[in-house]
Amino acid sequence: MTPRLRDFEVKDLLSLTRFFGYSAETFSLAVSLLDRFLSVMKIQPKHLSCVGLCCFYIAVKSSEEEKSVPAAGDLIRISQNRFTASDMMRMEKIILEKLYWRVRAPTALHFLRLFHSFVLQQLDTDSKKSLTIERLEAQLKACHCSFAFTKIKPSLLALAILALEVQDQGLCELTESQETLQLQTHVKGGDLVCVRALVGKCLTEYSTTKCSKPSNRKLRWIISGRTARQLKRSYYKIAHLPTIPEAASLSFENRNEVITS
Repeated sequence: MTPRLRDFEVKDLLSLTRFFGYSAETFSLAVSLLDRFLSVMKIQPKHLSCVGLCCFYIAVKSSEEEKSVPAAGDLIRISQNRFTASDMMRMEKIILEKLYWRVRAPTALHFLRLFHSFVLQQLDTDSKKSLTIERLEAQLKACHCSFAFTKIKPSLLALAILALEVQDQGLCELTESQETLQLQTHVKGGDLVCVRALVGKCLTEYSTTKCSKPSNRKLRWIISGRTARQLKRSYYKIAHLPTIPEAASLSFENRNEVITS
């Protein structure tokens, strides 16, 4: 198992999230489950796709409405994997047991939304428009696709993303609010500076054309007519990632999700 393989798997999960039109909570929880499991278990690369899809399936069942949850067999076909639904059920049980059935652990997205809601109260109307949660969530998704953040506490990652955006936007009035959040989350100043720099580097690399971006293109043609007839029509409503406003220094472009400076 390598960091590169892990990142490829997370990008596949992001493609599935977009394909089904699932929420950011589902994707963030799936990544959290995957990283938590990989931190306590050593697995062979050939098992990674099964582990990743099971984490995604657990997240879907925990975050989405019951009517939006696909059958395991359908999910396997759509993700183009070759293991069986029985394999998936066995792996799901292993994952849950190793994580002590703690599915709904706080994620970076959970903290990011809390922090954003807190600092938003300190801003005027014009400043609120520039510090949007959609932009912050899009940046978090880019960070989720990098192995470098797997060992960082969710609260620290969320605060670092917010701090970088506050810095880029020049919102000096949020300095006191940021310090308050830092104290409440017991984040050291040195740690915040380091992770903030790491986030900035990640977003810069993500903006390059050389970076492999998640794509749902292959999911549009690989499904056979027979499979398509078995699936609900709602599965085919592709939902794109929220675009980051161009008013700031970084933005996602179209479906390739390229962040440009």
